[in-house]
Amino acid sequence: MSKGVISKDEDYSQWFNDLIIKSDMAEYSPVRGCMIIKPYGYSIWEKIQAQLDKMFKETGHQNAYFPLLIPKSFFSKEASHVEGFAKECAVVTHYRLKNDGNGNIVVDEEAKLEEELIIRPTSETIIWNTYRGWIQSYRDLPILVNQWANVMRWEMRTRLFLRTSEFLWQEGHTAHATAEEAVAETEQMLDVYAEFAENWMALPVVKGRKTANERFAGALDTYCIEALMQDGKALQAGTSHFLGQNFAKAFDVKFTTRDNKQDFVWATSWGVSTRLIGALIMAHSDDAGLVLPPKLAPIQVVIVPIYKHPEELDAISEYVKGLTKELRSKDVTVKFDNRDTHRPGAKFAEYELKGVPLRVAIGSRDMQNGTVELARRDTKTKETVQQDGLAAHITALLEEIQTNIYTKASTFRAENTTEVDTYEEFKRMLDEQPGFISAHWDGTSETEQKIKDETKATIRCIPLNNKQEEGKCILTGNPSTQRVLFARAY
Repeated sequence: MSKGVISKDEDYSQWFNDLIIKSDMAEYSPVRGCMIIKPYGYSIWEKIQAQLDKMFKETGHQNAYFPLLIPKSFFSKEASHVEGFAKECAVVTHYRLKNDGNGNIVVDEEAKLEEELIIRPTSETIIWNTYRGWIQSYRDLPILVNQWANVMRWEMRTRLFLRTSEFLWQEGHTAHATAEEAVAETEQMLDVYAEFAENWMALPVVKGRKTANERFAGALDTYCIEALMQDGKALQAGTSHFLGQNFAKAFDVKFTTRDNKQDFVWATSWGVSTRLIGALIMAHSDDAGLVLPPKLAPIQVVIVPIYKHPEELDAISEYVKGLTKELRSKDVTVKFDNRDTHRPGAKFAEYELKGVPLRVAIGSRDMQNGTVELARRDTKTKETVQQDGLAAHITALLEEIQTNIYTKASTFRAENTTEVDTYEEFKRMLDEQPGFISAHWDGTSETEQKIKDETKATIRCIPLNNKQEEGKCILTGNPSTQRVLFARAY
């Protein structure tokens, strides 16, 4: 166990917080419910952002930016949307401060806004108000826009990266001429998220649809990717929403069709957030610290010199200079830690805690023998290898580590996904072996809510391409044609 990090088996929640703080990813801010993302944590977000942005642009999307402040009146135009976010909205009521004459800064009561402004919890309203001016004809469609931004949702119970009042995310907002185009867009972006989660985060996910109870406020259909964390709880890692014509009707966004008729535009929205970093930590890490898949690790390879005399360090440094150049030419991020303020053992512990996928140790004897020692973070195994062809060996090893981390997470999910046919078995499994539970449900919101109230388990999704089979609802015994995925969740 790393110093200062509690075992995840002893207290999973505290273990999660300890890892974030001790690995220097983030810290609590003076503002309740908000966090400060430190450079090491932010560099992971930058890698997430860079890859997703590339994938978005490859599917034809462009980035734009919309205001942080949204007129309150916009929210009243789409009833289900405002109901879904009303309790989470932060409201700006004044635009000026003043000195009260006693050395205190107070709100100037004479500077009250004519209309209150909402700090965006999401941007559908202001974007669709804007689209009204952008869209007149089918020739203006589709609009494929994404925004990288921060949002504010006033949370009462917060956790670093998982649930904070302010967080970073991207939100795609697209407009289409037909329902079919909009549904295709919704499904396409779900596939993008799933591909990113599995190939970059090494995180196996289930693609599915949300039930009406769990659907995004204002959507006709919500698609999601669901992942399983090491404590057996599910985490929603991304969502893609088919909004129908709800927002177009609310903001009067019409267009002239090819048949020269007037119709309302069809919409989608989709997003992922810094919650992905929380998923990354909880899915892969251990009691010694973070375990990061190489594709998202801020430092993929760290090189630690072991020496007694400056001359030895000079010889090692000269070799590392060439190795670093070769690795960087292969797009490998490398750090040479030649600090003389820390001993090698302390450096080893630091990079183990930070989850650096591969550590290279080079001493004077290694220089004489033409070898190095490689230590993998995922398996904690070490090997001595030749310096000749080392860069190629390292890049192959990083790919192997990426695959191994995914395989381990996939095996864990398989071992913790259970089919049950009775409510008694369902409740027992939730307590004895938390994870995904596949069970029949009668399709009613009332049954879904009762199961949630009694067990705190929710229907995470109705898996796409679900096998159709006759069965009986675990609670009511009513007929069912397919299983859905239940779990307790974050």
